[in-house]
Amino acid sequence: MIEELIKKRFPFFESGLRLAISKSGSYKVFEENEELIREDQYIRSFPVVLSGLIKVCRTDEAGNELLLYYMRPGEVCTVSLICCMDRTKSRVKAIAEVSTTVVLIPVELLDNWMTRFQTWKEYVMHSMQMRFDELLYALDSIAFMKMDERLERFFTDRFRSSGSMIFEGSHQDVALALNSSREVISRLLKQMEKKGMINLSRGRIDYSPLCDKSY
Repeated sequence: MIEELIKKRFPFFESGLRLAISKSGSYKVFEENEELIREDQYIRSFPVVLSGLIKVCRTDEAGNELLLYYMRPGEVCTVSLICCMDRTKSRVKAIAEVSTTVVLIPVELLDNWMTRFQTWKEYVMHSMQMRFDELLYALDSIAFMKMDERLERFFTDRFRSSGSMIFEGSHQDVALALNSSREVISRLLKQMEKKGMINLSRGRIDYSPLCDKSY
């Protein structure tokens, strides 16, 4: 089963690599809000996403989160790859946003596959470049954008990552993702609703007007 899923998701992988993943990888399903990677843990296997959506974030001592990027189907967590290469503890945590299927690859195979399989090397290098660009994107948001602009980008990025136009969660959940306060986020959300950009209900934010730019 894993071999067929790998072939469908990664048709550009050479056949030997797909076979190696099928033999050595472990198929696993993570339910919504289930943690895949914890901060300050040594990583024994890293996830390659087959379906679903994973958010990767950092937390401070007070428990406040800062969203770094999303992992979509066909992607790998490059921050965890770097930790695997350096044999250091994870600096991020990864949480399933929705029910998500992954293949877990043992860390000891990383170096071997980089030399054995050209398509794996290209895949990892491309992933690292893409994550670097996304981290710069996140840094630019924090440094140069106002909170109302960051809030709008939070929803549009989520739509591009998952296709979802509904956020199931509280204003506090959004505030944690943007490292802001609930009061600030609630005020900005109400302003967005007045402008016709979103629709608010208890525990639910419909941001479909943002996605089709009809406001």
